[in-house]
Amino acid sequence: MKQYKAEIIAVGTELLLGQIANTNAQWISVQLAKLGINVFYHSVVGDNLNRVKETFKLAESRSDLIIISGGLGPTEDDLTREAFQSITDLKMYEHEPSMDKIEAFFTKQKSVMTPNNRKQARVFEGAIVLENRTGMAPGMIVKKDGKIWVFLPGVPREMKTIINEGVIPYLKNELKLSEIIKSYVLRFIGIGESKLEHEIQDIIQRQTNPTIAPLAQSNGIVIRLTAKADTEEKAINLLSQTKEEILSKVGDYYFGMDDQTIEQVITQLLKEINYTVASAESLTGGKFIERLISVPGASAACKGSIVCYDSSVKRDILNVSENILHQQGTVSRECALELAKNVAQLLNSDIGISFTGIAGPEPIEGKPVGTVFISVYVKDKMHVVEGYEFAGDRDRIRNLAVMKGYEILLNLLKTNINA
Repeated sequence: MKQYKAEIIAVGTELLLGQIANTNAQWISVQLAKLGINVFYHSVVGDNLNRVKETFKLAESRSDLIIISGGLGPTEDDLTREAFQSITDLKMYEHEPSMDKIEAFFTKQKSVMTPNNRKQARVFEGAIVLENRTGMAPGMIVKKDGKIWVFLPGVPREMKTIINEGVIPYLKNELKLSEIIKSYVLRFIGIGESKLEHEIQDIIQRQTNPTIAPLAQSNGIVIRLTAKADTEEKAINLLSQTKEEILSKVGDYYFGMDDQTIEQVITQLLKEINYTVASAESLTGGKFIERLISVPGASAACKGSIVCYDSSVKRDILNVSENILHQQGTVSRECALELAKNVAQLLNSDIGISFTGIAGPEPIEGKPVGTVFISVYVKDKMHVVEGYEFAGDRDRIRNLAVMKGYEILLNLLKTNINA
């Protein structure tokens, strides 16, 4: 089967100015990957006729499938049609069904349609016109000189609907896409991208099918496995074999697959052993518990939280002793342990977890910005206290602390702390 080279072009000056993110290209790439179509280039070009033309010419010279989003609206700076017409000499006409829909919209809204809205119904002769059920301008597919051009509105909701309902069925039929493409996303915590890649380097070096792609994310490291086969069963078998091989090397850091989050896994593990958790959060200000209670059914595993940002709350509500506050300080191992132990007792929870530290901008108690202490107390069984020095701005330090807290808790739960 021919390997088609795809390119995605986003048209709009607002993208170059950073006023909106180019999420369309990311989403389209994911859909094409599922079809086994390789995307080689992403481009963004502003609303300038000559630059749009040059971008189209370059894409035509190097790609088989060119997908354009944006520039199909009614205003003078919507130039996608004009740029393509200038490099192909294709004629355009007013697509009557699309025009009827546009007129009906303005009638329903009881507003006067300005003449420039007729521009949105203009399509190329010979194009496959794709109905836009959620907006005005239709999409188009044009075959020209062996290239496939797909024109889509820039509004994400409209673009996604047209892709799903029109473009994907067309590509499957036109390109004879019969392969099954299936992916697993393996999720890890507590290991850096470089270390993980080093540990599985031999597997990566001999990868063919499935392909292996490690990727760092804000909530940990993921490995995307993508397999191609002529049946779904074969694709799943390939993925499962590679997954087992990877986990034989780095399974200690693995916590879930695909859309699973660390807080979902923690909630499930707590339910399995019939334990509850409560948090005392100074540095993190409730970020830990906020994520946990976002999980449906978390009430069975979560008692609550006390945000103890001020020292008086640590002393008067969470009963941290004056001696610890004055001798060791609020940012200390001793304070972290007292917070974890006391919040568990106050909220009648099996586990208490605490966060105390310095997110900045200034040092506190002679300790540098980024100093963090996290403690987990398991009632009548055990406790741990860990210290860290995180780098970054306030938000990054706080988020790193939350993720490290989940990592510590996960490792305790995996060792079966109720045994």
